[in-house]
Amino acid sequence: MTTPHPSPSVAGLYRFEKKSKVLRPLFLSGVSAGFPSPADDYIDRELDLNEYLIANPAATFFVRVAGDSMVGAGINHDDILIVDRSLRPVSGRIVIAILDGELTVKKFVKTADGCRLVAANPDYEDTVIAEEMDFEIWGVVTSAIHKL
Repeated sequence: MTTPHPSPSVAGLYRFEKKSKVLRPLFLSGVSAGFPSPADDYIDRELDLNEYLIANPAATFFVRVAGDSMVGAGINHDDILIVDRSLRPVSGRIVIAILDGELTVKKFVKTADGCRLVAANPDYEDTVIAEEMDFEIWGVVTSAIHKL
């Protein structure tokens, strides 16, 4: 089943507010899938998740995903996306776009002929951006957070 336009794929929008650091141990070595080792011997430093995930706090927002149009890019229904509005939307990046008044998450592809929004699910067709469409790139997705 294909859809001619991307379905609404943003369920919520949240502003980033850094109230405190979120420090967790960062281990120096990789994680073994074999026998366990004493982890405390390998702690490199404490990692602040805000520092790691948020480059531009004033321009950063969180977006909750609705739908399955980006599953091939590892973005699932109910994931939280970290979106930086200060980044330039270059071709090939995953973006949050406003298309005819609705927020959507898609891969932005720009060519000599124009641009289009591309889903990462074969059930959805590309959306070619025509001049008469109300279109704006709202921000660039920098990370996806999902529960396992």
